[in-house]
Amino acid sequence: MNRLPNIAILGATGAVGQEFIRLIEERNFPFADLRLLASSRSAGRKITVCGKEYTVEEAKPESFEHVDIALFAGGNISKTLAPEAVKRGAVVIDNSSTFRMDPEVPLVIPEINPEDIRWNHGIIANPNCSTIIMLMALKPIHNLSRICRIIVSTYQAVSGAGKEGIDELYGETTAAARGESYTPKILPSASLERHYPIAYNLIPQIDVFLDSSYTKEEMKMVNETHKIFHDDTIGITPTAVRVPVVRSHAESIFIETETPVSVEDAKKAINAFPGAAVKDDPEAQEYPMPLDTSGKNDVLVGRIRKDLVSANGLNLWVCGDQIRKGAALNALQIAEYMIANDLL
Repeated sequence: MNRLPNIAILGATGAVGQEFIRLIEERNFPFADLRLLASSRSAGRKITVCGKEYTVEEAKPESFEHVDIALFAGGNISKTLAPEAVKRGAVVIDNSSTFRMDPEVPLVIPEINPEDIRWNHGIIANPNCSTIIMLMALKPIHNLSRICRIIVSTYQAVSGAGKEGIDELYGETTAAARGESYTPKILPSASLERHYPIAYNLIPQIDVFLDSSYTKEEMKMVNETHKIFHDDTIGITPTAVRVPVVRSHAESIFIETETPVSVEDAKKAINAFPGAAVKDDPEAQEYPMPLDTSGKNDVLVGRIRKDLVSANGLNLWVCGDQIRKGAALNALQIAEYMIANDLL
């Protein structure tokens, strides 16, 4: 492409859409024209990007005329509008789960499998936020010795459930401080009949349960890891938990590699890996926490230690901002890769 690309952001007024805008400004992302799209409720809003005021438009199929890259913030609308955008010549980078397991759609973390971007047919899927955060920590070790077993428990912030999840946490916390009652309506999932408070609580359910007794959120981590690593023989056991944290997910991960990997080698590999960093000094009480990674690009890894039972086992504690690297940043990096490699 001999010109700057025209960009559209679908879901521009939501959390991920707003993060797209912040990152475009921070990273000096190159574009000729920018189109901000949302539902009819948000149409007409004014948003300033890079010093210029834009008016949010209602998202329609014709909104993607003359658009080169369409950044979709997520949601069910992807199913209908992504094909329409592709018909009009756009490459869609989609944050929803709609296309992730479609064999015709690449599922990409740019630091891990950028080569998959090259065989896209107009749609590129962004992985689930928990998968991205986990694999950013594990890929450097996987490069040293193939990982054959993963046991992961997630500690996922309420912002993963959207603004409503944040509002529910604040509302419940305020009500509890006043000795008042609060009826939860969102968590573990707004679509379910039964809801639980998240303030001063943990909820071991994210999304709906499947016949296997694992949730959809948990199985995303299994299936997406297999697709991104191009290895469906890795044994993965996930447990996804919602916690009363506003932003940034944390994960406790056990891995077993084919050959032993020392703690020092693991640390060196993680520190050398773009987008990941070690924060691990038990004597100084230094380890990753959600507050460390909120608003930050890097995934932090700490509590790295040999397993007490498995000779080839390591245990890790990982934190990452699920709205940044887990969503908007990852998608924008895909777009940057396409521009840099003339793939538009």
